[in-house]
Amino acid sequence: MSKFPIDEAAVRTLAALLDETGLSEIEVAEGERRLRVARQVAPVLQAHTAAQGPAAPVSSALPVGTAQGPAEGTVASPMVGTAYMAPEPGAADFVAVGDRVEKGQTLLIIEAMKVMNALPAPHAGTVKEIIVEDGQPVEFGEPLMVIG
Repeated sequence: MSKFPIDEAAVRTLAALLDETGLSEIEVAEGERRLRVARQVAPVLQAHTAAQGPAAPVSSALPVGTAQGPAEGTVASPMVGTAYMAPEPGAADFVAVGDRVEKGQTLLIIEAMKVMNALPAPHAGTVKEIIVEDGQPVEFGEPLMVIG
């Protein structure tokens, strides 16, 4: 058993903070005590409009240069991190413009907090545009590519 009792109120407070901020994980430390609360975020991509209320854990954002809304087929980043186009340095990219992809096929990897997160294709189609570059930092909701 742990030498520190679990502070249920602190866990509930941190869990509420996760919901409030849209984060998937939070950790606090005080001396030797550490408390980490995390939730599994499903890599589901969907379009989001202001009329739907608060943003879902994963949403599409406006592609660069548009003012009308998300382009159909825009794949947005589900988290803050670094985008990598290949499984490892020197390897071929997962996809290229013009490639046909199947639903669930890995499009790229986003490294967040030293964890490599594969980003699956939300639907089958052809890669029309790749907006991010290998090694580029990305924000939550930032457009990454367009699949039509």
